[in-house]
Amino acid sequence: MTSSANGSHTKAGLARQSRPKLHQATLVLPKTGRRVKRTVTFGNSPGFEPPDNNGIAHDRAPLLGLRNAQQKSRDAPRILLSVFQWLFRHFWDFAKSRTGKGVLKCSIAYFLGSLATFVPSIAAMLGQQDGKHMVATITVYFHPARSQGSMFEAMILATVAFSYAAFIGFTSMGVSIFFGRVLHLIAIGHAMVLVVFCGGGLGLVGWIKQRLGHPLVNISCSLTSLAIITVLTKEGAVQAGKFSDDKTVQVLKMIVMGVIATTAVSFSIFPVSARADLRENLETFTDSLSEVFTMITRSFLTGSEEELQRPQSQNAMDRYRSLLTAMEKNLKEAKYEHYVAGTEREYRLEAELVDCMQRLAQNIGGLRSAATTQFLILAQPRLGSPTGEHRKFAIDAAHIDHPLILTAIDEVSENGESESRPEPTVRSENSILTPDDAFTEFILHLGPSIKSLAFTLREILDDLPFGPGPEYEVTVNAKYTSSLEDAVELYSQSREDAMSKIYDADKVNKQRSVDVEADFEEIAASCGVFSYALQDFANEMKDYLNVLDDLKLEIEERPEGRTWNWLKFWRRGRYFESGTDFGACCLAQEHSKNLMCVVSTNPVDQRADTTSNVPGSLLRPPSVSGAKEHGQKANLRYRLWKALAIFRRDDTKFAIKVGAGAALYALPSFISSTRPIYQHFRGEWGLLSYMLVCSMTIGASNTTGYARFLGTCLGAICAVVAWVVSRGNPFVLAACGWFMSFWTAYIIVAQGKGPMGRFIMLTYNLSALYAYSLSVKDLDNDGDEGGISPIISEIAFHRVVAVLSGCLWGLIVTRLVWPISARQKLKDGLSVMWLRMGLIWKRPPLDRRLQGKTPNAYMDLAEEARLHSFLAQLEKLKDAAASEINLRAAFPKASYSRLLGTTSDMLDALHAMNAMILKEPRVSAGEASILESTTVERAQLRLRISHLFQVMASSIKLEYPLNDALPSIEHTRDRLLAKIFGFRKEDKAAAIASDKDFALLYTYVLVTGQLEKSIKNIGSELETLFGTLDEDLLKLQ
Repeated sequence: MTSSANGSHTKAGLARQSRPKLHQATLVLPKTGRRVKRTVTFGNSPGFEPPDNNGIAHDRAPLLGLRNAQQKSRDAPRILLSVFQWLFRHFWDFAKSRTGKGVLKCSIAYFLGSLATFVPSIAAMLGQQDGKHMVATITVYFHPARSQGSMFEAMILATVAFSYAAFIGFTSMGVSIFFGRVLHLIAIGHAMVLVVFCGGGLGLVGWIKQRLGHPLVNISCSLTSLAIITVLTKEGAVQAGKFSDDKTVQVLKMIVMGVIATTAVSFSIFPVSARADLRENLETFTDSLSEVFTMITRSFLTGSEEELQRPQSQNAMDRYRSLLTAMEKNLKEAKYEHYVAGTEREYRLEAELVDCMQRLAQNIGGLRSAATTQFLILAQPRLGSPTGEHRKFAIDAAHIDHPLILTAIDEVSENGESESRPEPTVRSENSILTPDDAFTEFILHLGPSIKSLAFTLREILDDLPFGPGPEYEVTVNAKYTSSLEDAVELYSQSREDAMSKIYDADKVNKQRSVDVEADFEEIAASCGVFSYALQDFANEMKDYLNVLDDLKLEIEERPEGRTWNWLKFWRRGRYFESGTDFGACCLAQEHSKNLMCVVSTNPVDQRADTTSNVPGSLLRPPSVSGAKEHGQKANLRYRLWKALAIFRRDDTKFAIKVGAGAALYALPSFISSTRPIYQHFRGEWGLLSYMLVCSMTIGASNTTGYARFLGTCLGAICAVVAWVVSRGNPFVLAACGWFMSFWTAYIIVAQGKGPMGRFIMLTYNLSALYAYSLSVKDLDNDGDEGGISPIISEIAFHRVVAVLSGCLWGLIVTRLVWPISARQKLKDGLSVMWLRMGLIWKRPPLDRRLQGKTPNAYMDLAEEARLHSFLAQLEKLKDAAASEINLRAAFPKASYSRLLGTTSDMLDALHAMNAMILKEPRVSAGEASILESTTVERAQLRLRISHLFQVMASSIKLEYPLNDALPSIEHTRDRLLAKIFGFRKEDKAAAIASDKDFALLYTYVLVTGQLEKSIKNIGSELETLFGTLDEDLLKLQ
């Protein structure tokens, strides 16, 4: 195989050297709209850099470097100076970077927050109760190294957090007063507070934290938990059955002070705008999109996958995907800035712009899929070759009579003048005997047109849509839209002419084997889908340019002025229904017609529409078909079982066990004999640690518990050192705190380890700042830790013990009460995902089109969103599973990463089929004829694919290897391709079916090919994971 492949590469190289130049193609210059004849190029491929003219100097560099090193070794001061200069240069570069500025802002905000402890006048505003260090802690939690939009969101969440904590605190006091003073049953009142408000209130906080999974929401939940725990277990008003708002008012003041400090720093020192970040993302994304688009087009035209496999190409792909995520994040944050500024319509247009970018990315995926299919076809062994020679795009140079690969030709001037080149000699019609010839014929006829349209698209993408920052004004060229429309029209005509030449009757009617016909049609499908995807990409680009024009008009003229409609809560318009934001409504308008088409009448669809969680959101409980046969009693039991379904959900179980664990941990604070011990060891911080450690899965709890305990130990050690060094001096202690904040801000902002940095600073504040408050007599009833002469070691020890007890209690509750293993949940989730995808693929939307009914897709938008959301949850489970300790074997994270990646590819394939179905709701006569002739083959293919999905789901669920004799998709798919090829031979095909009528079925063929490849990859991974039978699985017990 190796020698054969090497020989093929040699032949390909000879072919490239001897091929003639292509004639020039007509293209449209986007900036002027002129049609010119020109040869175009996409530049050098990544990895092929021009030779360096200074190569000789580079050869000598090591010798010179050695001599310099010897000189420096004799001059130690100069070496130290150069090292110092290197360090200073790197430090200065970091200080000027956005990350360095963010770290500086965090340290300044912390210093301002610590003034609430060190400045007597500010501390007096907070009363004589402890906890003044919470002002500094809030500046760490809601740090200012974020955009203005994110700060607005943080303020909203902080307000909600305080309101909920105040409600729980005041209500629990009212219940305690009612049972203690009215009914004289204070013990029952305590029990009610413990179960309902402590257990139920904190359980709801845990449920919201896991349900939303947003970083700012997690921080707000921590703040809420701290406020509730302090009022219920530490203040003493609830235990005494009296009303006190001292602690609640103090918490409100501390939140206001902390938020004001961090907001002032965020807005005044190196402010960051999410709107500017979004436009910068859009600007960079167009560059990345142009780069990826050029690589894929060039690879398709050259028939070589080598370029897409190079590290440079992979880096471009990764950068392109990361920008998509960054755009979504910045769009959400920009929404708050636009709402505050009264530019709601501008936000809606930016949301449309991001949606256009996402659709362009999906079209790039279609182009990549078509190119990948082409590579797979060309790499297959040639039919009838006894030596198993691989197909290559190029053949022996001695037999070349037309170019097989479009060359990279330098661009010429707009007048189109260039050397006259010999016209390529085209083979006769009867000489097209193999699919290779058909592919070559396609590239010969359509290649110049593809390059022409690709040139116009690339020029538009390379011209950045925004001006320089920080304004990022829209600078779109008014000529682009008309130029692109002209280029698309030119391309469409060229494509139709090329396809008509390729499928000339004399070429199609030749007798070939079924395998050859299938390969012939598969190549036609890959080429056809690529050409259609390229046209779709151009059409989406027109929408993108139209939105840019609207955005430019809105920014420059703002016809409707500034509006704050979001404040008019009494107006129930379409933008305010069910909490939908403007951007979502904008996108919903664009897809409204599609939504009307995808309302499914399939029972499976109806079940999917009524679900809310996974696996419940993907697979409803099975119906008991025989319930009525067992009588009314059985039917009543089944109804009760369905009504209690919410209590079988994992998130509900998690909320219940978190609340129960919190109530048990807080119980000593309500018993008079154990309350002093609870207060002495600062049980409130242990309970807070318990709330922070408790996570849905065992792995996530292990990760958080480790970070919490390690951060607490580091913070306690640093607090002891700072107190010993400062000896209680507020100026030295403030300087130590600023240094601590600088260090931990680097951990939070630069390294992205938010929990670790927050835990360190929280413990430092609890120890060092608390000790200073004791030393200046700023607290009452706190003589158990040294009073005005605080014992810092005892203070730190109490915090560490409290945190350790809370972490251990959280791990015990997570592991023993309804334990949820991330590993098992990941396997179950993949099983349910594949089962669901099998059911989705089993649906016959193409047959509904044939029957003339309202066309519905495989998935509606809501179901597709749930599947992608569930896949994101599985990614988190994969990360959590790596932290679970299992004596059986280490978690194979790499294998599961590949499984999830392949599953994502299959979801993208289903999306491509969805988009193609919804693109043209009405069925033409030619398309109906094609669908009718392939009904049997399509039914066999989709049932076989659905069956394989079920087999894979069973395999990963049971941890059992796949059967060796699985049904093959390839042969069933070949029969479908041969059927399509045979349809072209019929006389009625030429009469009623045009090339456009084959587009849907070509996409279907391409998608099934992608699914076939993905299923094979999953089978290989399952063989790696479960290839060896475990005797424990086969025990009869």
